[in-house]
This record gives sequence, C-alpha cells and structure tokens, in this order.
Amino acid sequence: MRPWAAGLRRWWRGGVPTFYDPLYRLPMTSLFARTGLDPRRPELSLVWLQAAGAVRAADLRRPPGATWAALLAVHPAEWLDRLAQEDELARIFGVEPWDVVADEVLLSLRAVVGGTVAAADEALRRGGPTLQLAGGFHHAGRARGGGFCAVNDIAVSVFALRSRGFRGRVRVLDLDVHPPDGTADCLAGDAGVWIGSLSGADWGPLPGEVDETVLPAGTGDAVYLDALDALLGRAPPAELTYVIAGGDPLEADALGPLSLSEGGLRSRDRRVAAWLRGGPAVWLPGGAYGAQGWRAFAGTGLAVILDDPTPIPADADPLDLRYVRIASRLRDEELDGGAWITEDDLPGWGGAPARPRLLGFYTGAGLELGLARYGLLTALGRLGYGGFRTEIDRTGVGDRLRLFAEAEGHPGPEQLLVEVVLERRAVDGLPGEWLFVHWLTLRHPRAAFRMERPPLPGQEVPGLGLAREANALLRRIAERLDLAGVAVAPAWFHVAWTARRDMVFADPALQGRFLALGEALSGVPLAEATRWVRDGKITLNGAPYTWEPGVMVIACGAPPAFDPGDPGWRAAVDAERARSRVGLPG
Repeated sequence: MRPWAAGLRRWWRGGVPTFYDPLYRLPMTSLFARTGLDPRRPELSLVWLQAAGAVRAADLRRPPGATWAALLAVHPAEWLDRLAQEDELARIFGVEPWDVVADEVLLSLRAVVGGTVAAADEALRRGGPTLQLAGGFHHAGRARGGGFCAVNDIAVSVFALRSRGFRGRVRVLDLDVHPPDGTADCLAGDAGVWIGSLSGADWGPLPGEVDETVLPAGTGDAVYLDALDALLGRAPPAELTYVIAGGDPLEADALGPLSLSEGGLRSRDRRVAAWLRGGPAVWLPGGAYGAQGWRAFAGTGLAVILDDPTPIPADADPLDLRYVRIASRLRDEELDGGAWITEDDLPGWGGAPARPRLLGFYTGAGLELGLARYGLLTALGRLGYGGFRTEIDRTGVGDRLRLFAEAEGHPGPEQLLVEVVLERRAVDGLPGEWLFVHWLTLRHPRAAFRMERPPLPGQEVPGLGLAREANALLRRIAERLDLAGVAVAPAWFHVAWTARRDMVFADPALQGRFLALGEALSGVPLAEATRWVRDGKITLNGAPYTWEPGVMVIACGAPPAFDPGDPGWRAAVDAERARSRVGLPG
C-alpha cells in the first residue's frame, strides 16, 4: 500500500491504540538460538507497522506493569514465588538457568500482563479494537507454566474487569497452533467466558467447555479458512473479544504444522476483523517462531488497522530500519567529540598525547552515547552488567574498541563484553573503501557452557545474543563514514552462517559453494557442523573440503558498490551451487 493511501485509510478508520513497552523484550541471550522465539519480535513488529503508516505516535500506549495483586487474583502465591527462581523460568522458556535474571524476566512478564489489562480497558472504553504487541500466554494455568508462558495475561485481564464490575460475556478466540490449555484452566469457573480454538495439535480434553477444532498437519489455506468460518459461526455474541492471532500456523514457522501461506494468515485476520465489525477486541500475537516471526503479527496489525492485504516484502528488515532512524538523530559532533572536547582530546595538553579515536572519528564518550541511544547498554544492563567503560587503541591491523563492565555476581575486575577490530581498506575486486571487520566478539561472562552445548570454535564464553544488532550498528558506522559497506572474512563456518541474513560472499563461486554447504548441513546442529568443516570431515565434489574464509560484504549507499541482485552475479552463484556436491560423514 502506498504511504498516502495508508494514511488516508487510517484517517478514515481512526487510529488503533497499540500497546508496547521496551520491557516486552525478554532478557535471555540464548532464547532465539535454543527455541526459535525471537525476543525482538514485539519491537520489530512495531517498527514495521510504523514504517507502513499503520501506527502513529498518537496511537502508542506504554502501559503500567501489572500489580502483584492483579496476578494473585489468578495465580496462587506459591506459583508466583516459584517464578522468582531461575530454574523454574529456565524450564518454561527452554533455556539454561544461567541465562535467566529472574527479576528482569518478571519485570518483562508484568509489563506484558499490564499491557493486556490496559488494552482490554481501552477496547471497552472506545468500543473498538486494540493491538497488544506481546502476550497471549495461553499455556499458563493457575499454578503451572510451560511453552514460554509463565502467567496468563488474558485471565488476569478478565479477572481485573470482573473485579471492577464488568459482567458482560467475553470471547477468547485462540488461533495459535497449540491448544489454550492454560487459559481454559484459569477461566473454567467463569460461565461468562466462551473459548474457541483452531489448532493443529490434540492435547486431549481441556478444562471447562472449549469449542476446539483440531486440524491435521499440512492443512492449507482453503481448509483452514473454512474451519475458521465454521468456528466463528458457532461463537456467541459478546461484549469483548480477545484474539490470539498466532503466527505459528504458517508453513514457514518452525513449530507450525498447518502449512498456511502468509497470504492465508492475512486472510484469517481480515476475516476475523470483519466478523468483529469494529467492536471491542484485544488482538494478541501468541506464538511465532523463527527469524521472520515478527512478520506474522505485523501482518495482523496491517489487517486490523488498515484492512491491507499487501504482502510484507521478503527483504524487509525492521531492525535495520530502526537503526537508520536512530542514526539520523545522532549528530556527528555528538560522536566525534565536537560537542564536548576535553583536555584528553588535546595533544600535548599536560604532556599527555591525545586519546585515540576509533577510525579517526569516534571518541570513547561518543561511542558510549551511541550504544546508549541504540538501547544496547539497557539490554546489557538487564543481563546483569553495569558501570560500562570503553577503551580505544590501535593494533597491527586496525583500531580496536573494547567495552568493559562490572558483572553482577563476579566480584573483582571488570569484565570484557565486546571487542572489535576495524579498518578502512579496499576489498579485492570491489570499488571503494570498506569497513573491514578483522575481529568481533560479543562475550557474556556471567554465562556458562554446558556439556550438552559445548562452545563453538573460537568461543571462550557464550555470546550476548546481539549479533544482529552488532551487524546493523557496523552498517551505520560505514554509512556515517561514507564507506562502501561492511566486509568480513569469517574464519569459521558458524560465523558465516550467522552473518548470512545480512551478508554474502562477494565471490559468486564462494557464495554458491557456501549455499550448497548450508543445504547439506541444514539438519545438523551448528556447533557440530562447524566442527565437521574444521576437522575436514566434509567432502566437496568427492575431495576433502577445507573452509574458505573469503570476504563477505553488505553494501551501503546508492547505488551500492556491490549488488547481490545483479543477474550476472546471481547466475554465477546458482551455477556453482548446482555443481557443488557436498558429502557428509557417515
């Protein structure tokens, strides 16, 4: 949809209150890698809805966190006490206890529950839909949790409404691919609640009375939408509806067996929105797994707010959009010291040399400001770090930046969190000067490896879960310094595999072999795949394969110095990919 058309439709239909808090991001570094649940999903969905003209600043609401009294109306104190334990939260979210800072996780959960409570209040007040960018914790029962659900935000919201005298009928339309077992448990005693579910898994009888339709694996758009129409036809009238618009029925979803297309999912949401006829409703995301999980609920927002069927572009990157927006507000003089020159920046003052600058531009203070503006220091603070300090020096190959911090539970010396070595240099075969990354490590010293998940080659401690943010930030540096883009020569297969979402090998033959290698190793755990490549256990066209650390790039500027969409480059990649026969051990 064109921006002017989106704006006209939004004006005609009126804005939809959209609830979001940065605390919605769960502070767990391994959550995405271990489970496929991207903690960035609420933020990425919001960024895209803003870019598409669906959500304006006036539509945004930052709700108060849920009170303990509100949670206790649904969940017994004994259960909430258990949620203060790292082991219990680690079990619910599928991570290790070291990756849980219990107070911060509970802060996120209370923020989400508070958002659902506020969204329901607003929906009833205005008599229309609201959008809640996290929540739908339908597996949390009164005194149990699982499946990424520790507390039940819908049940807490219903109990809060009842406590204030609301006696109207409530519908819970659960379109997540998994059954609403927790919601049924929490609301089984409320005769004024109807729960309807369209799922792809049979978990047996649910508490209370639930109108559940279980669809077989492989169900496509047509059968699914027919089942949806039948479920909506059986739903009773109600004064308020909660819609869990799960993204996991998608064919591309890691946990979804129903095989819906993205267009089919958008049709689902548009049909439900039309069935609601603009009445009071709270739309929640439920499940969606994988790097593209944000697309599902962003599509839901486009359906609810704009009735827009237009597909989200395949190459859409809201994280990069967000960083571009932040970079546009950062002035050069804030980053290069022009706004606060100190005596340390003046050569010869007091007999001391001037402090070095990263790439001849960024001061330490400017870098700390940038990291704060991009929200990275806040994210690190929620992981148990504080007292941040940057250090810039020069190595034999480039400028080095290190970020140190004090670590909770680690008395003594400060800990190294980030180390990166950068250089401006040419890349063979490509025009212009590039930001070359010689070394980048993101370290989480408060974490620990387990025997069943050993370190990847080159790792001393687990990572911070911020690789995508680091890539986006490096691109902003290249743009600010008018460089052609970012380049790196990954020393390990897993480094290239992690970077593949943003970067490609400039050499089309290398890119083709890399893609063939990735296809052959797709079912192998990344750590094991990297060790196979390192140890020479892979063959290519019948000969032992040795890892090729060629240069991967992502270009900046217009026109870009390198375009992976170039037909000649793409044809060469496809040809090499087709001729590469990869053999695995055993």
